[in-house]
Amino acid sequence: MTTHLAGQKMFLAGKWINSDRIIDVRNPQDNSIIDSVPSATAKDMLNCIEEAKEGAEIAAAMPVHQRIKVINDAAEYIEKHREKYARTIALESSKTIREATKEVGRAIQTLRISAEEARRINGETIPFDQSPGNENRIGYFYRFPIGIIGAITPFNDPLNLVAHKIGPAIASGNAIIVKPATVTPLSALLLAEAFSFADLPAKVLSVITGRGSEIGDVLVTHPAVRMITFTGGLEAGEEISRKAGLKKVSMELGSNSPVIILEDADIEDAVGSSVSGAFSAAGQNCLSVQRIYIQKSIFESFKVQFVERAEGYILGDKQSELTDMGPLITEKEAIRVEKLVDEAIDQGAAVLTGGERNGAFYSPTVLTDVPDNCTIAQEEVFGPVVLLYPVTDLDEAIALSNNVNYGLQAGIFTKNIDFAHKAIAKLDVGGIMINDSSDYRIDAMPFGGVKNSGLGREGIKFSIQEMTEPKVVCFKLSSQ
Repeated sequence: MTTHLAGQKMFLAGKWINSDRIIDVRNPQDNSIIDSVPSATAKDMLNCIEEAKEGAEIAAAMPVHQRIKVINDAAEYIEKHREKYARTIALESSKTIREATKEVGRAIQTLRISAEEARRINGETIPFDQSPGNENRIGYFYRFPIGIIGAITPFNDPLNLVAHKIGPAIASGNAIIVKPATVTPLSALLLAEAFSFADLPAKVLSVITGRGSEIGDVLVTHPAVRMITFTGGLEAGEEISRKAGLKKVSMELGSNSPVIILEDADIEDAVGSSVSGAFSAAGQNCLSVQRIYIQKSIFESFKVQFVERAEGYILGDKQSELTDMGPLITEKEAIRVEKLVDEAIDQGAAVLTGGERNGAFYSPTVLTDVPDNCTIAQEEVFGPVVLLYPVTDLDEAIALSNNVNYGLQAGIFTKNIDFAHKAIAKLDVGGIMINDSSDYRIDAMPFGGVKNSGLGREGIKFSIQEMTEPKVVCFKLSSQ
């Protein structure tokens, strides 16, 4: 199946632009070419930024009701073409058609929440007379858009994570330039198509396709770009931080998410939730369950049920409704995961199931006896691999959970409210899910982590806070 989007053009300042240079977009399932997109140059990005300067002025001047209408109309366009969007996601990414369909629904919701939050960008009055000698002053602050936002998005949620950048940016009156992942640009272009249909003023939005090595630095370092919002890996995030200079930087980076299973937990629920959390989207999810700490009294029972569920996963054609898990995004990524597992085995880890690669496919893999100093125990695997550990009690589980340089989200399964609150207080993460795996979020909540998991928070309301600044207004009144 071949998908042609917008004549294989990129969206530069409201115009669909061709290029003599192209990048082939491949289906990771069989490496077949499904489409091609322009490979933008540094000159293209500079041109885009110049156009965005005017776009920022246009966006800031848009009344709130217009922002709301544009965003809602874009959401409605996606709703009407839901199948097209889902098929595109399932073609260019690792997601199965069932997972892709869910992502389309979430992207629609993300935009609709963005439209709602546009009407709630409020300020506050300030009691200036709290300081002696200022009895004749009154005032307030309001929030204003920061200008041009550069967004760099990943491959694993190629529609919704782009919507998480564009929706809040437009809601808050900013111009935005999106550089989507090179391997999954089609969904981002479809999102631009929706905003074009919704009559978003020209120059407010650009989606520029190309290689990060050619256009990324231009976007990140240009002084006119006042904020970089990045979702991706730690190494790239650190490089962006070094290069960005004096501007806002918001980053959602990697993780190595823990889940704790205590002996009073509903084991069946814990197994089902954790298996899904480990292997959805082939484990290529920043919230993916990677380490599970199970109290010793239930370890064997949990292990048997978990492995049975994992072995029941159906790998295959992403477009089939029967498929549970597709390939990794490239064969190179599958080889990387394979090497991490092999290294762990060489250091003493045992494979309970999986550990097999076929091209870009890597089977759901469950390991035990993994040494703490293994790379796979300390770093983000970003693949369908989960590590099981027996623990004596909650204190040990918390200590081990915190023993990595990531802290995005965690999960704990327990019926004991005291244990739950202890985990809430002691786990060093940005979010903790009680009686759910780490792989849970809604698009309205603050989302982000600590340590190497990132800076700032996403989630529409919280992204808007990042994308705006407060301006103080103070009136000095004449004597009365």
